[in-house]
Amino acid sequence: MKKILAITFRDLRVRFASFVEWLFFLILPIVFTLVLSGGTGAPADNRVRLVVVDQANTSLSTELITALENSESVRPDLLSLDDAEYQFDSRRVSAMLIIPQGFAREALESGTLTLELRQQPNSLNALVAQRSVQAVISRVGQAVAIARNSLAEAEALRPFETDAARQTYFDDALESAQTLLAEAPDRLTETQGDTPDQIEYDPRANSSAGQLITWVFIPLIGLSELFAYERQKGTLRRILTTPTRKGTYLFGTIFGQVLIALGQMTLLVLFGILVMNLNWGQDVFGLAIMLVAGALAAAALGTMLGTFVKTTGQANGLSIMLGMVMALMGGCWYPLELFPEAVRSMVKVLPTTWAMQGLLDLVLRGQPWTAILPEAGVLLGFAAVFFVIGILRFKYE
Repeated sequence: MKKILAITFRDLRVRFASFVEWLFFLILPIVFTLVLSGGTGAPADNRVRLVVVDQANTSLSTELITALENSESVRPDLLSLDDAEYQFDSRRVSAMLIIPQGFAREALESGTLTLELRQQPNSLNALVAQRSVQAVISRVGQAVAIARNSLAEAEALRPFETDAARQTYFDDALESAQTLLAEAPDRLTETQGDTPDQIEYDPRANSSAGQLITWVFIPLIGLSELFAYERQKGTLRRILTTPTRKGTYLFGTIFGQVLIALGQMTLLVLFGILVMNLNWGQDVFGLAIMLVAGALAAAALGTMLGTFVKTTGQANGLSIMLGMVMALMGGCWYPLELFPEAVRSMVKVLPTTWAMQGLLDLVLRGQPWTAILPEAGVLLGFAAVFFVIGILRFKYE
């Protein structure tokens, strides 16, 4: 037991001798978790920003801006002309709308209403802004057309005595048309299913579980580099001169790396609970089972890989590439539901797929520890197969 602990503590001291290791151990996993989850705050407004300059300051221009604010595509931002031109010229915005002086109901009646829309070339966001402004103007124009037709019909029946009476009639007709259009039934009815979804998808939970697996699997697969390094330096060959058996050396090395991985996963889980308000702690026993099973599977894969590589360069490159590919295909970066059905079936041969499934059952679906036993069993099966191959093929030189 003393030999195992000595090997374990030696590996701990060697691994955390530099700041770079702490960067990969804790800082980068937290950064990537926050980035992929979209942060911990309220969801951002994803509408296209449209800079608006209101030079008219009339009731009609206010109605136009209000209609744009209610749009699902653009987010109007009122600025002065100088500020708006500066942001547009520096390409900080895709589109700029100028409401000129004279934008009033009198111009509506005479049909001389104008707007100025500036767009950045070859910009999809500018095209979205253009379509949104056109849609709002079209709704306003439809009401104006109705009011003007009503005014023409009224004048044909009985001419107005004064211009004031004519303007009053037009204003009343326009208001009535806007009210009727707002109350008009939709020609197209959209119906949504009312079947409740028992599981509400949370990108923060997917990101927390996925980054936990990613940043733990890669260093554990990197056990192959540790074995290759000590084999190249002759450390393993010198062990033959001591009464240390192969099993003792392997267990001490693997135990130390698994212990580090469990500590790293615990810190990331605590970060998810305290900072991201995730429900990691609802079944501590089930969480412990999944963390241990996942760490053993990754460590076993690293042990097996260490018997095939010849140099540390091979081991380092292969472990990073294999860890990244397994994380991506296992659903650690993107939900598996986004992949085709054939791909979802194929990735079941990866331990990351089962680790991700088990962790999401706990933190996202609220399953008890009994529900994750199949995933934990598969991970332990992977660990057994990889360990057997690694131990049988292990050589000191």
